[in-house]
Amino acid sequence: MAAIDGLPPLREVIATHDLVAKKSLGQNFLLDLNLTAKIARCAGDLTGADVLEVGPGPGGLTRGLLAEGARKVLAVEKDSRCLPALAEIAAHYPDRLEVIQGDALAVDVAAHLRAPYKIAANLPYNVGTELLVRWLTPPAWPPAWDSLTLMFQKEVAQRITAKVGDTHYGRLAILAQWRSDAKIVMHLPPEAFQPAPKVHSAVVHLKALPAPRYEADAKVLERVVAAGFNQRRKMLRASLKGVHPRIEALLEEAGIAPTERAERVSLEKFCALARLVAAR
Repeated sequence: MAAIDGLPPLREVIATHDLVAKKSLGQNFLLDLNLTAKIARCAGDLTGADVLEVGPGPGGLTRGLLAEGARKVLAVEKDSRCLPALAEIAAHYPDRLEVIQGDALAVDVAAHLRAPYKIAANLPYNVGTELLVRWLTPPAWPPAWDSLTLMFQKEVAQRITAKVGDTHYGRLAILAQWRSDAKIVMHLPPEAFQPAPKVHSAVVHLKALPAPRYEADAKVLERVVAAGFNQRRKMLRASLKGVHPRIEALLEEAGIAPTERAERVSLEKFCALARLVAAR
C-alpha cells in the first residue's frame, strides 16, 4: 500500500509526528496498510463516492479509502496532534481529502458531503456506540448515508448482528436490523493495533434499507427497547412499567406475554409495541 500511494509506512508517520495513542480518546491505531485497504474494500465500490471517516488518527484507513477511489473523504478528527499527518495525505490527494478538527458528536457533516454518502471508520471505543445509534435513528428514512462500514470491539459487533434469543441480542441488534442489513465482514486480532487492545475487533457492514422493515417511530422504538433491555432479567411488564401506564395491556395487544423477557421478543413485535405506545 505504501508503494501504491508513495507515502511513508504508518509506523514511520507515527514516529515522525510523535503520535502516541491516547486512552482518553479511545485511540488504537491500525498500522497494517494492507488491512486498512481491505477494510476500505468492505465498504463496496467507492468510485465517485463521498465518504465520512470519524477518528482517522494517522490516516491508515483514510489512505485506503482514497486509494480505492473515493471521490472525497471527509475526516473528522478530535486530536490536533494528528492534523499534520492528515495534511500530508491531503497534499498527496489534492482536493479529495477534507479534514475537520472537532468532536464527531457535534460536527454537522451535511454541508460537506454529497448524499448518499458512505461512512467508514475505525471508531474510537468511547463514542462508537453513541455514533452508531445516532446514524440509525434519524427522524427521516432513508438516511443521508448509504452504508456504514465500522470497526468495533468484537462483542459490540456481535451485539449489532445478533438474532432474537442469542446471548448478544439487545438494543443495538434491534435498532440496526430494523432499518439496515447488518453483517460482520472482517475480524482483527489485538496485535493488529498499536497499542494492542485487550479484546478482538470486528468490522461490521450495515446497508441502509429503502424503508424500515416494520413501521415504528424511531424515538419511541428506541425508548421502548432501551427500557426493555435495561434490566434483562426482569419480565417486560416490570422493565417497561415506566413507558406507559397500561403497558401490560399493550404488551398483550402486541402479541407479547407480559411475563416474557426482552431477549425473547422479535424485532417485529417490538415495533408493534412501539406503535401502540405512540398511539395511546
